[in-house]
Amino acid sequence: MAGAMGTPYLLREFRSKKREVFEDVLEERRQSSDLRYAMKCFSPVIYRSLVPCKPSMLKAMVLESDQLQYVIKQISLESGEPLDAIQEQATEILDEMGQNLNLAAIRMFALTLSKIFKRLFQKVCVNEEGIQRLAQAIQEHPVVLLPSHRSYIDFLMMSYILYTYDLALPVIAAGMDFMGMKIVGELLRMSGAFFMRRTFRGNKLYWGVFAEYVKTMLRNGYAPVEFFVEGQRSRTCKTLTPKFGLLSVVMEPFFKGEVFDTYLVPVSISYERILEETLYAYELLGVPKPKESTSGLIKARKILNDDFGSIHIFFGKPMSLRSLASGRLNRSQYNLIPRHLSHRPSEEMQKFISDVAYKVELQQIANMVLSPGVLIAAILLQNFPSLDFSVLVDKTVWLKDLTEAFGGCLEWPDNMSSSKVVKASIELHSNILKLADGEVILFENKPNDPLTEEVVFAQAVTLLMCASYRNQLVNTYVRPALVVLACKMALSSSRGDVSRTFCFLRNLFSKEFIFFPGLKKR
Repeated sequence: MAGAMGTPYLLREFRSKKREVFEDVLEERRQSSDLRYAMKCFSPVIYRSLVPCKPSMLKAMVLESDQLQYVIKQISLESGEPLDAIQEQATEILDEMGQNLNLAAIRMFALTLSKIFKRLFQKVCVNEEGIQRLAQAIQEHPVVLLPSHRSYIDFLMMSYILYTYDLALPVIAAGMDFMGMKIVGELLRMSGAFFMRRTFRGNKLYWGVFAEYVKTMLRNGYAPVEFFVEGQRSRTCKTLTPKFGLLSVVMEPFFKGEVFDTYLVPVSISYERILEETLYAYELLGVPKPKESTSGLIKARKILNDDFGSIHIFFGKPMSLRSLASGRLNRSQYNLIPRHLSHRPSEEMQKFISDVAYKVELQQIANMVLSPGVLIAAILLQNFPSLDFSVLVDKTVWLKDLTEAFGGCLEWPDNMSSSKVVKASIELHSNILKLADGEVILFENKPNDPLTEEVVFAQAVTLLMCASYRNQLVNTYVRPALVVLACKMALSSSRGDVSRTFCFLRNLFSKEFIFFPGLKKR
């Protein structure tokens, strides 16, 4: 089937058949001093043993670079503004944007996050092989970390993990919303966040400063660059269509031969229970998203009394840009013009960037660790408002076996009976599930109760929260499901008819799900 669809990528390339060993980083934190952890000797592995430059030096390098100076001169010629005025604007943009990595702030965050994570989560599990691969990659070439994005916790968790393993802390692309948070915004800046506007289309100076800032960090290689390919948090837990702008920026130094290679590292962050689950359901129902603020963060402290289960962070195999481009991409076009001149990527390069973005997301999907709650949510949505507990256990075990057969990675305790596993998951999600009189209830429908607007809204919130967990399972089944559907819909059982029908369905749902790069439209 893969050959008939004209793709060089096979499904097995994106499946982690070998279960890697995970280490719970909170276990040691529960047994030793958080203060000692925060104040430990921090001597991270860095690129080619370079001495990290100060943020002020980094800004000076950006402002004095040939690339940015060329942009400034071009804007001056087009607008008639003096060079000094535009240079001053560039400096202001850089001051607004730039990170200010500071070890004291990092230690404070390490102490605070240790205490918070121990309250929120049962476990924070990291694949050891992935950490070893990352440590090696950081020493060899510039590294770009590309995590999945389901929660505000994502970028905090990434820095926490790297600090724990004595790896260079990343500089992180963050939205301007965080910069407006008093105290917290500056603390994030001092922990490695650099702030970018949500949109700056048509603003040549801002784009010039931003692109040169990111590329300078990469060319120097003193810290990994981190951003989210999806561009924003997924409210539905489906993987969002990738954004290409920032990815094209981090690839440019390689295209121009300014670095020998760049490693892209997909990271899958899987939550057993998501902190913002209720907030996302409200947003999907049209309730405006609350503005990020320090006061809002303080009010949210009540979640510290809740249990959010376990998190699994899977660091995927570093993807070498040089290897990905080998035999496919001709970089000689960049040799024909000076490096400081802006150059719009050719169609060939745009296609390459797109394919790499999708490949990153497919790796993220393949390495997600599914929890029993995901299976339970999928079953209850087909049997709401309630289901007999013993029937639910049987269906969950059946779905578990099927999911593993299709290559899904499940975290299923081996030392517990199936009924105990299901019961524990129901207790974890007790805000939406209830076990009473042998029935698992998604929401109660009492015959005599009036169906008010409040009741309907509450039920909709519950269904959307449940659907967000079910959606984590969808990527495991979407391709087999489309094959089955294509077999049913095809004009005949011939391979050609089935393949054409499958391609039609795949293209039809290409905005809904993430499919393999390189597939030809038919």
